[in-house]
Amino acid sequence: MRICIIAEGSYPYVTGGVSSWIHNLVLQMPQHEFVIYAIGAQSKQRGQFKYEIPPNIVEVKETFLDEYLNEEGKWGKHFRIPPEQKENIQMLLGLEGEVHWNRLFDFLRNGSFRNAADFLSSKDYFDLLDDLCQKQYSLVPFTEMFWTVRSMILPLFLAIRNEIPRADLYHSVSTGYAGVVGALAKHVHGSPFLLTEHGIYTREREEEIIKAEWVKGYFKDLWIQYFYRLSTCAYQAADQVTTLFHHNKEIQVELGCEESKIKIIPNGVDIDDYRYLPTAPEDSIIRIGAVVRVVPIKDIKTMLQSFAVIKREVPQAEFTIMGPYEEDEEYYEECLQLAAALELTDVTFTGSVRVKDYLGKMDMLVLTSISEGQPLAILEGMASSKPFVATNVGSCKELLYGLNDGIGHAGLIAPVMHYEQIAQAVIQLCRDRELREEMGRNAFSRVRRFYRQEDVIAGYRTLYESLGGEEKWQGLASS
Repeated sequence: MRICIIAEGSYPYVTGGVSSWIHNLVLQMPQHEFVIYAIGAQSKQRGQFKYEIPPNIVEVKETFLDEYLNEEGKWGKHFRIPPEQKENIQMLLGLEGEVHWNRLFDFLRNGSFRNAADFLSSKDYFDLLDDLCQKQYSLVPFTEMFWTVRSMILPLFLAIRNEIPRADLYHSVSTGYAGVVGALAKHVHGSPFLLTEHGIYTREREEEIIKAEWVKGYFKDLWIQYFYRLSTCAYQAADQVTTLFHHNKEIQVELGCEESKIKIIPNGVDIDDYRYLPTAPEDSIIRIGAVVRVVPIKDIKTMLQSFAVIKREVPQAEFTIMGPYEEDEEYYEECLQLAAALELTDVTFTGSVRVKDYLGKMDMLVLTSISEGQPLAILEGMASSKPFVATNVGSCKELLYGLNDGIGHAGLIAPVMHYEQIAQAVIQLCRDRELREEMGRNAFSRVRRFYRQEDVIAGYRTLYESLGGEEKWQGLASS
């Protein structure tokens, strides 16, 4: 079977999390061919892969959201767009009603205009936006509205006009642009569409937009609702939806996904890979680690502030932050400046490393994210028999406390961005070796029982075969 995995902002450009999940899934299914449809943020990422591409990946198609900057359109053209299509585009931009996505796909791909920028520079687009503003955004300056909406939808329109590789099954690993491309692929090629959500894409974008300084207050709701509409496209088109844990499923239903489509398949790890890890020498040092990308959503600044509190109470503590920092170098510099301002000592940013060389040496691990799905970093730590202190996001609480499974706690949970409570939880573990070891044993027991990689692969193998159909894809391959 040929499976096209559609990934936005992850594989193969960044490591960890969703990227690791995709890489492992492909490696564990050598009987299938894979195409990676990679949606990157910036064109400068082209070819900058962080993974050695497995032999069963037969193609990596790269597209970038900043390519719209190179699109130039001819101003003032007239395309005689039907009224129902104008209204459809207005609904994408906030007009009450349901977007007819297949109609939009056909319109943008029908060859009537040279490129997407031609349409967004046309008299038709000007008129439909002017009409929408009079109906719904009468207090918003039209010039600002015009350029904001243009920058918002041009990357989407470019994505819709891109060629889609043929495959027996399309598998998007988020909603957003990847979800729309999955829906488009199903419409264009007629193959089934599987949607997987690790985190809830729309909620993550909403949090970012609320905090973003580059989005003016009266445009924040426009952007947020736009991303919700993109998710609706994916939910409606998907033949099957998978997510990692029950609370995510509840959110998906709340956002409009049919409950009957949703199946829970948690993340998993190969516990045998973590049995014989290098250990630290027996000494008085307390080694605290974090397996994390140095990016704002992981809230490294709160982590550093908590380290400053811990260091005052536990002077023998050392901190190791394991993960790449190239993704957002400005944020990394801000973290270094904060560490210096806090006069933090014994803090190491390792950059990209082989995490298994470090995990066995840690006494405990920390995660301070402001948003998560079901973090592989926690599962890897649990497989290494390490207790965790984590913020109450995603399924962190479920992973560490269990769901009445009789195993016991595998760590402690603290509120998001509350560095004092995070610090106190870590200090409690620093001062109680017996508790650390008990929680480490609980962690291993829980991951061994509920979060095994072989169960994850078996679940997706079954899904692929039921959606793509062994007989169907063999027939396609021979035709």
